[in-house]
Amino acid sequence: MKGKSKAETNNTDAKLKKRGSATEKVSKRQPKKQKKAAKDPNRPKRPPSAFFVFMEEFRQEFKRENPDNKSVSAVGKAAGARWKSMSDADKAPYVEKAEKRKSDYNKNMEAYNKKLEGTNVEEEEESDEKSRSEVHDDEEDEDETGEEEEDDD
Repeated sequence: MKGKSKAETNNTDAKLKKRGSATEKVSKRQPKKQKKAAKDPNRPKRPPSAFFVFMEEFRQEFKRENPDNKSVSAVGKAAGARWKSMSDADKAPYVEKAEKRKSDYNKNMEAYNKKLEGTNVEEEEESDEKSRSEVHDDEEDEDETGEEEEDDD
């Protein structure tokens, strides 16, 4: 036995060619991924939600009760179960802490944005000075030739 006949080989080759061309078409249609902008390390971190404020305390409590358990998923499942079983009154202190952190975050973001605006204003002023000097150079050129362009409105 020699293997596949010519008809079988041609048939599989044709299938492979079709597959290859289909994948090539798909890849051509997909847009190229854009690179993400670099994150500013000075930017304030977003505040945690009420559940994550609760989790901070719950992790410590869970460690004390279960010192042998090192599983992160077990802690998360136990915390989620307890959070769901809590009433709104029980959740209230965590919600208040989360709101306080959110207001602090908003203040920090305002200060951060003002700081960024200050640096952007300085950069804009530098670019404005360059463009102004270019404009003044153009006016000087017109004065030397003695011609001025008039607008036909």
